[in-house]
Amino acid sequence: MIVPTNKLFEHAYGKYAVGAYNINNAEQVMGLFRGNVQSKAPFIIQISKGARSYTDKHLLEAMIRAADEIFPEAVFAVHLDHGDEATCMDCIASGFYTSVMIDASHESFEQNVAITKRVVDAAHPKGISVEAELGQLGGVEEHVKVDEKDAKLTDPKDAERFVKLTGCDSLACAIGTSHGAFKFSGSQGLHFEVIEEIQRRLPKFPLVMHGSSSVPQDEVQRINAAGGKMKGAKGVDEAQISRASKMGVTKVNIDTDGRLVWCRVHREAFRDNPENFDLRPPGKIFMAEYAKYIEHKNVVLGSAGQLDAVRAFLNG
Repeated sequence: MIVPTNKLFEHAYGKYAVGAYNINNAEQVMGLFRGNVQSKAPFIIQISKGARSYTDKHLLEAMIRAADEIFPEAVFAVHLDHGDEATCMDCIASGFYTSVMIDASHESFEQNVAITKRVVDAAHPKGISVEAELGQLGGVEEHVKVDEKDAKLTDPKDAERFVKLTGCDSLACAIGTSHGAFKFSGSQGLHFEVIEEIQRRLPKFPLVMHGSSSVPQDEVQRINAAGGKMKGAKGVDEAQISRASKMGVTKVNIDTDGRLVWCRVHREAFRDNPENFDLRPPGKIFMAEYAKYIEHKNVVLGSAGQLDAVRAFLNG
């Protein structure tokens, strides 16, 4: 069942975070739905600008509609991840998305406000929520690339002003994470003081954490053992993610970890079965392994076991 994104945030705020998972193909869709249904968790399915052009946006949307029929017990929202203004407008016009993210964080504060406000003005009359971004995360994710020296934390005073000027429904804040599999080189972590101050200035306002994959070291080790070269890959400590999920961070974006599971499964499958040329055997393994990962991550976020409470909230 596709539901409004803001309703999921309303139920989750201060108690848990909703996992927002990126998908690109049928195997990811099936593993994602299975994992969330098995862990009884609401979730957000994310389609990025890159995913929409990888095959075709209509194919991805059709797969999600089909999964909604296959898994009628699932409760989820559909979100555009890291959209530019044109992509946001296309998604708003489609009527399929329950929320869009406009990422104008690379622009000046004034330009970011102006662009975000235009998207908000187009989205709200259609009941679509808008996520914006303030501050810049380092790292690489598809077309988003920010050198670490240019990354900057979100200023809580600017966050308060930005939300009031734009009317956005949630805000992706730069609080110490970064995109990709190589997030941290030392003992860096989340800046909880920034979260606390933004929460104080914007009480009950949903915050979003990007670049939140934990980059499990066992996955990295198995990838490298099967021929990969991912020396130094390191992600966000899961204990820190759990803490943030109770501090107003209501949406946690996870993409890299899903790619790591895919990479590990396929590297091991072809290493161990060099005679195989059929895509389905490793695909079946991936769907099961990805579902298992989703179950684990939902426990970390606190969303596991929340499905019945969310249904009651939506029906109330």
